[in-house]
Amino acid sequence: MSFFNKLRDRLTRSSSKLGEGLDAILDETAEAPAEPGPAPAGLLGRLFKSDAAPAPEAPRRVLDDAMLESLEELLIASDMGVDTALRVTANLAQGRMGRRMSAPEIKAALAAEIARIMEPVARPLPIYAKRPQVVLIVGVNGSGKTTTIGKLASQFRAAGKSVVIAAGDTFRAAAVEQLQVWGERAGVPVLTAPEGSDPASLAFDAMTRAQESGADLLMIDTAGRLQNRADLMEELSKIVRVIRKKDPEAPHNTLLVLDATTGQNALLQVEMFRKLADVSGLVMTKLDGTAKGGVLVALADRFGLPIHAIGVGEQIDDLQPFDPDEFARALVGL
Repeated sequence: MSFFNKLRDRLTRSSSKLGEGLDAILDETAEAPAEPGPAPAGLLGRLFKSDAAPAPEAPRRVLDDAMLESLEELLIASDMGVDTALRVTANLAQGRMGRRMSAPEIKAALAAEIARIMEPVARPLPIYAKRPQVVLIVGVNGSGKTTTIGKLASQFRAAGKSVVIAAGDTFRAAAVEQLQVWGERAGVPVLTAPEGSDPASLAFDAMTRAQESGADLLMIDTAGRLQNRADLMEELSKIVRVIRKKDPEAPHNTLLVLDATTGQNALLQVEMFRKLADVSGLVMTKLDGTAKGGVLVALADRFGLPIHAIGVGEQIDDLQPFDPDEFARALVGL
């Protein structure tokens, strides 16, 4: 199964009150009876009747103020946020108000407007000629940082890049062990330190190892404890200070890993980590675990940070570069 089909399947398997709500609205406003068909599926796709029926027989609805208001409410319920939901529906309305539209037409129009917002931020992780390219990975514990590092390292290794991993979350033995498993699987060295050791010291040693070995990439895991933000800020700052003794331009990328199941809390995490670290791009994990993938649209609209990759599972190929068109189509169930 292709990544796009897997994304669509996993996003649309989730039962959603959002879909049930718009199903009811569209049933009330339909101007022609819909042919019986399979139960609607999808995140926003569940909002509409199945488009398996021939287009001429599909029910059509007048796009009016009431329909737009209902769409806004449902987009907000999908974690898209008020401002982004208003922007999407306003763009949808341009040139279409008063038109009788079928469900497939509305879904395609929604997908196009969502993709328009996402297009500017869809950028793969840049690879520079600089060796080693230092990639600092930040995020709260449980967001999928460790797994993301392992997957990225495996993918870069498979693409012919030499990679070194520094297990900088020295306070969580499980994180270190998980990285070691990924390292063995990918043939990538994982540098560790005793539990509770200074992460900055490990980062310095990792920089030395990466430079001596001529590695293309050095990926540094970090802790995500939020109980004391001052401590976390100092820890991250110290790591940066130390590795800049080796390379004044490091880190070359600072990736924030976000868990899609946290919904609107992801926005708060971006705000916080932009203060703690100079975040240069985002990775969104666990999109298969939520029926509210709209938060990714809100992130793109609000912050404009590059979205380098999204994840929908535990396998190595379940983390892929972000494609705005495929994501938008999967989101609305096309």
